[in-house]
Amino acid sequence: MSNQKSNRREFVKTLGLGAAAVSIPSVAIAKDKKVHQWKMVTTWPKNFPGMGTGANYLAKAIENLSGGQIKVKVYGAGELVPALGVFDAVSRGTAQLGHGAAYYWQGKHPATPFFAAVPFGLTATELTSWITYGGGQELWNELYAPFGLQGYLAGNTGVQMGGWFNKEIKTMKDFKGLKMRMPGLGGEVLRKAGATVVNLPGGELFQALKTGAIDATEWVGPYNDLAFGFHKAAKFYYYPGWHEPTAGLECLINKKALSELPKHLQESVRIACEAANQNMFSEFNARNNEALNKLITKHKVQLKAFPDEILTTLNKYSKEVLDEVAKKDALTKKIYKSFLSFKKQSMSYQKVSEQAYTKARES
Repeated sequence: MSNQKSNRREFVKTLGLGAAAVSIPSVAIAKDKKVHQWKMVTTWPKNFPGMGTGANYLAKAIENLSGGQIKVKVYGAGELVPALGVFDAVSRGTAQLGHGAAYYWQGKHPATPFFAAVPFGLTATELTSWITYGGGQELWNELYAPFGLQGYLAGNTGVQMGGWFNKEIKTMKDFKGLKMRMPGLGGEVLRKAGATVVNLPGGELFQALKTGAIDATEWVGPYNDLAFGFHKAAKFYYYPGWHEPTAGLECLINKKALSELPKHLQESVRIACEAANQNMFSEFNARNNEALNKLITKHKVQLKAFPDEILTTLNKYSKEVLDEVAKKDALTKKIYKSFLSFKKQSMSYQKVSEQAYTKARES
């Protein structure tokens, strides 16, 4: 019995250390009840299902967790700034918050895609784990510091679809001369395959695909793609989304505005981002299959798998692209090294956990 008590004491002590390690906030509520009026600019159309509503969820979560001391007004793409002007707007202080995806800012620094999506890279759960417990957040802080920004994960779509095409993709030759919308490092991979890559905001994609300005586009997955109506412009829908095995969305925060908040309100913003990250991932997981069934049965979309030969070649090109990006500067190299190390570690464990279980369930 005494040994059991001793074991329990050790367990409780361990829990205490664990709680300290994850920095669960314990902040006294300030007497100052000043209300802060903040703006959030987004790269998404206003109230767009999934991402646009995800930005709304984040704004409401910040308001609720702050006890109403932070009021956030959400602006859709083009309302206050252009969709791809979010980074600069928050950096300059035009808005205190932004909601988008870090790979849109590749022109600002080559390492930004590592915090959104990397071809054949981390899954949604792996990305969150790397950023939270694998040193990713510290590297992200270092990356954004020169721009006066703080970045937090604030949404995830999970693994995406491979895209919409107006012709079948049977061999690598079919990518030659193909005009396709694909941002981030996935676009660099397609360039190696001979495609012409464009980066357009979501609100312009349907019209570009319908008029033939582009031959193909990727966006997200069935839930979002159905809402955009891509099935009216192309009938071939490919999987898997090799270019975006995850799509980590971010909350961009102006660091000066954040630092001016009391500590408990700063924590409110951070925790709201964590809640938004999990909420969006859950929503996409819940809604994608229903939307896919509707696309196939009602709209007669032709669901196609990329041939293994194509995936093998794209994987090879992806490794070449990542190696090239890592050579651009010391910080990108450091981020890539951390990212790759975590990926290898996670892949090793997945073989005896998620992958093993899924295989057993299917059998």
